[in-house]
Amino acid sequence: MRRHPDWIRSKLPGTKTAGIVRTALDSCGLHTICREACCPNRGECWDAGTATFLIIGDTCTRNCRYCSVKHGPPAIPDPLEPTHLLDAVRKLRCRYVVITSVTRDDLPDGGASVFADCVRTLRDGIAGVRIELLIPDFGGDENAVYTAAATQPDVLGHNIETVRRLFPALRPQGNYERSLNLLKFVRKQYPATLLKSGIMVGLGEKRSEITTAMRDLVDAGVNILTVGQYLQPRRDAAPVVKYYHPDEFEQIKSEALEMGFATVMSGPLVRSSYRAEECADAALLKSPDCAVGSEI
Repeated sequence: MRRHPDWIRSKLPGTKTAGIVRTALDSCGLHTICREACCPNRGECWDAGTATFLIIGDTCTRNCRYCSVKHGPPAIPDPLEPTHLLDAVRKLRCRYVVITSVTRDDLPDGGASVFADCVRTLRDGIAGVRIELLIPDFGGDENAVYTAAATQPDVLGHNIETVRRLFPALRPQGNYERSLNLLKFVRKQYPATLLKSGIMVGLGEKRSEITTAMRDLVDAGVNILTVGQYLQPRRDAAPVVKYYHPDEFEQIKSEALEMGFATVMSGPLVRSSYRAEECADAALLKSPDCAVGSEI
């Protein structure tokens, strides 16, 4: 594994607030993508009292070559998970909640109904809570996508992660067009929903391919874009081909904004839920046709 350049520096969670977050998560039996994906921003986010909740277990049915989340036969979903999530959000006094999941190809709806149950439970239990969902592709099942999107979260995200050419090697159980079609479907069905997607760079893509991927996303109706440096999570994962300099991330951000994205978060340690509330607020200011999620 290559040595990181000087500008790749992450902060370990070490404050009292981070300890409160850790205790709340453990007491409620919840997983976070912060831990499972070895997020470099865990220190910053936990110190700020925020976390991205990982539902439907901690074991993925897929094995993408860039991911550190464990894969294999997953456990049966916990029917009380939405209630546990509500308890944790109350303990942490979160006003903005980001929910994602492992991919569950073993479930009939890919876990979409669990997303919906979590949204309903949070809205019933906490007045004014804002919710962002980061969903898998549900195997291309539009009914499953509809189940999650119909809850009208404040932001709905789905990451394409990489460029079209590298998709088969890095996400062999996924499909580039499937991911784009998911975003297009949500935009068509819910034109007022803030849509979000993310790309990792450093996996061997060409600069022109990043431009094409961003164009594909803006054409699909995506409002919020995140672009971050890929960091190899384990020795058998895909290697880092290139470390992009912070100046290059600024160039990518400028290009993306010129394309028409409402908000772009681009930087070496940026991840899809990094400063999520800040991104949503900025996007709303620039997307007057979009509205916050409504109670259902």
